[in-house]
Order: sequence, then C-alpha cells, then structure tokens
Amino acid sequence: MRMKGAVLYRQGLPRPYAGSLPLRIEEVELDGPGPGEVLIEVAAAGLCHSDLSAIEGLRPRRLPSIPGHEGAGIVRALGPEVRDLREGDHVISTVVSACGACRWCGRGRATLCPSVGRSRAEGTLASGARRLRVNGEAIHHWSGLSVFAQYAVVDRSALVRIEKDIPLEVAAIVSCAVMTGAGAVLNAARVRPGDSVGVVGLGGVGMSAVMAAAAAGAERVVAIDVNPAKLDAARALGATDAFLAGEPGTAAAIRDATDGGLDFVIETAGTLAAMETAYAVAARGGTTIPVGLPGPERAFSYLQAALVSEERGIRGSYMGSGAPGRDIPLLLGLHRQGKLPFDRLISGHLDFDGINRGFDQLADGAVLRQVLRPHA
Repeated sequence: MRMKGAVLYRQGLPRPYAGSLPLRIEEVELDGPGPGEVLIEVAAAGLCHSDLSAIEGLRPRRLPSIPGHEGAGIVRALGPEVRDLREGDHVISTVVSACGACRWCGRGRATLCPSVGRSRAEGTLASGARRLRVNGEAIHHWSGLSVFAQYAVVDRSALVRIEKDIPLEVAAIVSCAVMTGAGAVLNAARVRPGDSVGVVGLGGVGMSAVMAAAAAGAERVVAIDVNPAKLDAARALGATDAFLAGEPGTAAAIRDATDGGLDFVIETAGTLAAMETAYAVAARGGTTIPVGLPGPERAFSYLQAALVSEERGIRGSYMGSGAPGRDIPLLLGLHRQGKLPFDRLISGHLDFDGINRGFDQLADGAVLRQVLRPHA
C-alpha cells in the first residue's frame, strides 16, 4: 500500500527545524504484515524527547527512517500466526517488545528483555525484515514501530490491546510518556503513602510522575524545573511544592523545606545538570531514579563514601520498569478513576505540515505533549 510518512534523512540539522526540515513528508510504500506482524492504522502519535534527541544527532540511528514510537491506532490486518487480535481492535504501540520467555520476562521486567535489541539497532522488525520503501529503496524502522506515518507494520509483541472507551489521541501518550513517568513512581520507586517524591524535569514524562506520586499518596510531591510556567502546571496536577531549577541555593532550599531531602527523586530531563540536582536533593537513605536518556558518552559521578555512609541509592528506570501488557491497563484504569488525568498533558495537535515546527516547540520547552494526527 501507499501512504504518507515523515522520513528522517539526516541528523543534526540546524534549528529552526521549521526551516531546515529534518523530517520530510514522503509517499511511502508499505508491505503487508509477515508472520507474527500486524498492520495498524495510526490514529495518533506523540512527539517525544527521544525522537528529538535523535533528530538533534545526540543518539545515532540507522537512516533514512520514519521516526515515532509513541502511538495508538486500529488493527487493519493480521499476519500469519497472530491469533489474539482482531481487525478493528484498538491498540497502543510500545518500544518494549518482549519475548515472554527469558529470565527478565519471567520476573515481570519486560523492559529489560534483550530479545529485540539487535533488530532495533539494525532498523528492522524483530524478524529482520523491512517493510518500508521510498522510491523503491528500503528504509529503516524506528524502534520497530515508525508511527510518524498513516500506517505501520509492527511485531505483535509491540502492541497492547485496549478498550475503546479511551480516545486514541489520549491513549497514544500512555505508550511512552505516561508509562515511563508513572512507572518510575509505581514500579521503580514503589512509592507508598507518606513518602516524599521529587521530580526534576517537567515535560510529559515528569508531569506523569507528578500525577502518579500524588495518586500513590505521597505526602510531599516536589516539582523542579527551569521553566516557571511548568511549575504552575505541576501544582495543578498534584505537586505540593515547586522550585525553580538552575539558581544558586535551589538544592539547599529544597533540603531545608523537606527536612533533609526527599525519599525518592525522579530525574526525567536526561542532562547532567538535572541528574546532579536530583542526587543533591535526595535524603539520607533516599533513592535517585534517572529515567531521561542522555547521550551514550555522558557520565555522572558521586562521592562513594557518602553513597555508603548515607545509604543512598541510584536506580535507573527504563520505560517504567515494568511490563506494558500489565501496566498499560492499570494506568488506563487509574485514568478512568480520575487519578491520572493524563489527557491534560496534551498541549496541542499537529498534522504533517506542522511536525517540524512541533519539534522546535518541544526543544524550546514550550509544550508538554503534542500529538500528530497522521490522517488530518
């Protein structure tokens, strides 16, 4: 079939992206699904910092490729061996495509499953196949998904079926932003009533962590960001305190206000400055949980003696430290109860003509989550 898609040919083009156009809107040829694969009509796809970092050139990718990993859509065709989905089902895409049989999957930690790492690095589907072409030349898949397009062929394990009561434009952001931020709170930190939680970086992931901490009963939820407007938004979503990052004395002020620091601090920005702040405001016995992905060469250092004597913890959390098939229905259930109003994270909607401008706005920190409507 032929469809419209946003193709990335070069990384590291200068801003503004509305002028340099790193994403080119092309007519793309898409093959049908092979064994274990599913064709979905993409209804909505979120613009994520992970996509932005690759556009900026901070994270190498196989090119040319169609980006996009945070999406939701409707099943339109099933490949051989797919028996647990039906045409017309609503689904959420996820980069956590797990085998279900390894030791990590057996422990409910599908985000650590290594089964598709090689195919993702090579820009293929799990089978090793490529189903995308432009002008007859094969192009690469992005995280096995490539949802900045009107349709996508993906491996069955990269989809979670959902009920049809949640609008797909809202469901799309659960795929990454909500699952990553809320999962860090609920799975990695396991926040309990009475705990204190800090969140450094208030994009879509950070705001999801704020909401989840409030829903889990945290006594203090401290929001930290360089953008004053985002501090106000975080208060509206459940933060009890808010501090402007990047100013002298901010970390000391947070420790003073929280009786020595916070039990858990979630870092979502993926920068060294954010990680240093997150570690500095954790209490004795506290845990710092980075979820933002920096460049692969970035390193964070700490005083080992203090790590021991203060019983500090540093624990990474990738994509919410859980299992999408289990966690996505849980998060949608909390949304239905009004405890995770993640629909309020959507800053606006875009069509293909606005996608490059949308990444400018994301880079400026002016938005939380923008949603692409591929069929608009």
